[in-house]
Amino acid sequence: MSKKKAFALRINEEMLKAIEKWASDEFRSTNGQIEWMLMQALKEHHRQPKPKDKSSDKK
Repeated sequence: MSKKKAFALRINEEMLKAIEKWASDEFRSTNGQIEWMLMQALKEHHRQPKPKDKSSDKK
């Protein structure tokens, strides 16, 4: 599993409410919904992160 990094996100109130509603409809957390939306955009534009080589994780 990849490491997660926290950061602050500024977003207007109306957009956040729409994302919260969408997340609820999809049985996801708001954070999970935003992650899913970002991954969909990355895939659509062929920019998704490459899988890490598992052998490089062991140090």
